[in-house]
Amino acid sequence: MKYKKIVLAGGNGYLGTVLAGYYKDKAEEIVILSRHEKQTDDNVRTVTWDGKTAGKWTAELVNADMLVNLCGKNVNCRYTEKNKAEIFASRLQPTELLGQVIHDLYEPPKLWINLSSATIYRHAKDRPQDEETGEIGTGFSVDVCNAWEAAFNKYATPKTRKVALRMGIVLGRSDSVFPRLLNLVKLGMGGMQGNGEQYVSWVHEHDAARSTEWLMEHPGLNGIVNCTAPIPVKNAELMHIIRKTYGMPLGLPAPKWLLEIGSVVIGTETELILKSRWVLPKRLLDSGFKFEFETAEAAVNDILR
Repeated sequence: MKYKKIVLAGGNGYLGTVLAGYYKDKAEEIVILSRHEKQTDDNVRTVTWDGKTAGKWTAELVNADMLVNLCGKNVNCRYTEKNKAEIFASRLQPTELLGQVIHDLYEPPKLWINLSSATIYRHAKDRPQDEETGEIGTGFSVDVCNAWEAAFNKYATPKTRKVALRMGIVLGRSDSVFPRLLNLVKLGMGGMQGNGEQYVSWVHEHDAARSTEWLMEHPGLNGIVNCTAPIPVKNAELMHIIRKTYGMPLGLPAPKWLLEIGSVVIGTETELILKSRWVLPKRLLDSGFKFEFETAEAAVNDILR
């Protein structure tokens, strides 16, 4: 085994499951911090915590190779005041708690990766946004990301290297965005959304997992790191690729006015679909990281294979 211990805070969700599967054959032990108990599966075990208070779980962080914090309520919901408060609290409370515990540990984790989002950058159709020249946007989602990263940086952790990983939309078969897009295609409604010109900054789930190992192996990387495939795609092209790969010749488009109605019905926000996210992973590429899935066509082919 290459690593002794990987800790995944809030690791029972989609991306946590991807990471646990990726490291299962690479780490002696994978510890998932969760509010709910779960049966141990080989070298993957769950330790309960509430994400608000220190407890016995803090011993799991001692000398871990890596901690990845994945905590956060799904933003795929209506932005009511109640949901907004929960979205903030579910990110800020666990992040600040982890920072305080790591600050106080004599042998803290070697690396702490805190998830953030590529949506922190502005709506961009004119030029790509990277870690050096990207411009921070405005709006609720951006406010969440800014507060999240501020919580991440609240406590000094001189013994623990920190990376805020600004993740794009993770594409995989089992959960997240892709199954929902595929269902639209199956129903004949897999055309472009809005005018289809908005960029989608995505990353294949395998490359998302690989990037965390790359960060472990490259101690010169810290601070802000974008995790998106190097070739973003426009919404219309992405839907065309999914239709073509699945074998559905036609897909009805969804104009903005229809999306506004539909988003109320299914309980989500049109911003998640219509914002143009044109984000590039400059620091990963500059450090030599090679994406296995550089194009959306390669990613979709792999997922549907």
